[in-house]
Amino acid sequence: MRKILEILTVILLLPLLISLAFLALATWLAHGVVLNVLVWLCWCTRGTKLLLVYSDSPVWHDYIEENLIPRLPDSTIVLNWSQRRSWRWYSLPVMVLRYFGGTREFNPMVIAFRPFRWATTFRCWQAFKDYKHGNKQTLDSMERDMFAYLLRTGIETAK
Repeated sequence: MRKILEILTVILLLPLLISLAFLALATWLAHGVVLNVLVWLCWCTRGTKLLLVYSDSPVWHDYIEENLIPRLPDSTIVLNWSQRRSWRWYSLPVMVLRYFGGTREFNPMVIAFRPFRWATTFRCWQAFKDYKHGNKQTLDSMERDMFAYLLRTGIETAK
């Protein structure tokens, strides 16, 4: 009898659980749409289309400062993960990082925005991990892909 009650409870609660899961997914997607629209209105209209996130890690800090940042547009928004204690959690760049970056392999990362398109992320963590172990091919490939995308989509880069 107890087994039957448990099965009936699950059957009765299943539609509620499915509805809650659907609501959570819809809310998460709506949050992303709102963030994209805010970025389009607040950043893209002023020429800012990139968000760069990196940290003071000895693995990538100097490389990013010497090789990536000079090649990115001056309007690029830069967040240093090592200084996150001074960030305002409700600022647009931080909310964008948390949504599009997720919780894994988000540092270093470049997020590119184009009006009426979903943001494109370029995660560099694995490329720099390989670079640390002597394999520069992954990093070269990632850079090539990222700058080709920026060129193809009309996002100006420094010469």
